[in-house]
This record gives sequence, structure tokens and C-alpha cells, in this order.
Amino acid sequence: MPTIPPERARLSDLEPHRARHLAESFGSDPARYDRARPRYPDAMVERIVAEIPGTDVLDVGIGTGIAARQFQEAGCKVLGVEVDARMAAWAKEHGLRVEVAAFEAWDPADRVFDAVVAGQTWHWVDPVAGAAKAAEALRPGGRLAVFWNAGHPSPDVAEAFSEVYRRVMPHSPASREPTTVVDGYSALCTRAADGIREVGAFGEPEQWRFDWERPYTRDEWLDQLPTTGLHTQQQSAELAEVLAGIGAAIDAFGGSFTMRYTTLVATATRTKAA
Repeated sequence: MPTIPPERARLSDLEPHRARHLAESFGSDPARYDRARPRYPDAMVERIVAEIPGTDVLDVGIGTGIAARQFQEAGCKVLGVEVDARMAAWAKEHGLRVEVAAFEAWDPADRVFDAVVAGQTWHWVDPVAGAAKAAEALRPGGRLAVFWNAGHPSPDVAEAFSEVYRRVMPHSPASREPTTVVDGYSALCTRAADGIREVGAFGEPEQWRFDWERPYTRDEWLDQLPTTGLHTQQQSAELAEVLAGIGAAIDAFGGSFTMRYTTLVATATRTKAA
């Protein structure tokens, strides 16, 4: 698997027009997004739930509700905040409570939560302003937990995928030599932890790691690829060529492969003093 940057680059790192266009691209097919994107490890959800004082959870960048449903299954009550109105509408239609807003501008309206979580979205949020807003929304002893799935298949599969990108998308990050994608997400965790420290309303941030695997058939992986930031704005002809090449690579491995995932978490507890 080539090193692919996080799906939602932080808005402040992009030109405003490009940032808005990228942000809106993820809601173009919410049904596919919800169907194809991986869940998070149950062990992570269980640990977060075990270390919070109650069951009220705020999900930042709830999207279609992938993480939110896991927290619901663990006995939590979840409210989502989502900047993409189409994602929010899809989540609402499927039984989730969602308010449409950028998190930094969202108004807690004196509500407090036991956890503020963010799955695959915190790099979309200013790390200091986001941590400050989370502190405002958390009761003392509540926990901020932001997390990312980093996928890294075996070296032979990674190289086969990279070869396709070198041929079809030679200037994209995915065309470069395969490297450890976990390192990129570790950097996001470090940036999140630095933002948490700067706010001064939390205990010392911790970083957790969960390793797990998921097998993919050819069709399952090709269903997921168009939902990633590398492909959401891609021209249809080029995307079709990528999908054909990746599909052929998976066929060469017998029609399926195993994706190894590392889920990285940056987390801290809200202290009594702001």
C-alpha cells in the first residue's frame, strides 16, 4: 500500500477554495462511505468507555456514524457534530442525532459530555481551538479521545499497489516508494497531543495503539478506494484506470488480501481546573 495522506487534510493547511471543495467531496456518496470504510477496534471503544465517568458521548466529525454506532453498541448516548450537511443528513436518516457545524464554531449550549471523540477527523480541526472546545464540552473527569486507522498491507501487496499509482498517477503521494503510513498518523497524534497541552485544561495526553487485521476481497477494496481523499475528486476515467489496475493486482494475489491496521489514539482527561 502506498503512503496515502490522511483523508481530510486540516483546512488551515489548504487554500480556502480547495479546502472547501475537498471537505465537500466526502459527502458525495455517503452510502458507499458508510458501507466500505473500516470500523474501529472494539478494544479501543471498550477502553474509552471504561475510562469515562458516564455514557454521554460527543462525536466530532461523525460522518455517517461509523464510530458513533460502535459507541452506541457499547451503551453510550451519542450526539454528532458534522460540517458536511449531506453526511449529517444520512446519519440522521439512520437514527443518529447530529448538529451541522464546524466543531470550532459549534455551540455546546451549556451541555456537557463524558467523552469527546473524533474518528479519522481531528486533522480537520485546529488542534488548539478544537481542544479548547472539547474542554468546554467535557465535564471534569471526561475524556477527549481522537483516533485514526492506519492501513499497511504486506510489502508485496504494497509494492503492487504502488506500481499502479506510479503508472496512472505518477505525481501523487501514492506513487512513491511504500513507506510506513503509521508514521504519518503518529505525527497527527503528536500534533493533537501538543494542542491538548497548550489548552491547559487536561491532564498529560496519552497515546494508545491497537493492532488488528481485516481481510478484503477484490470487490470490497475497490468499493472503499473511491471514498478516500486521494480519489474523491479524481476524474472518472483516471479513477477507472486505478481501479482496474488495483483490481488486477488483487487478482494476482488470489482475489483477496489482508490489510493490517494500526489504530492510533491521542487522549487526555479533562481536569477540574480550566
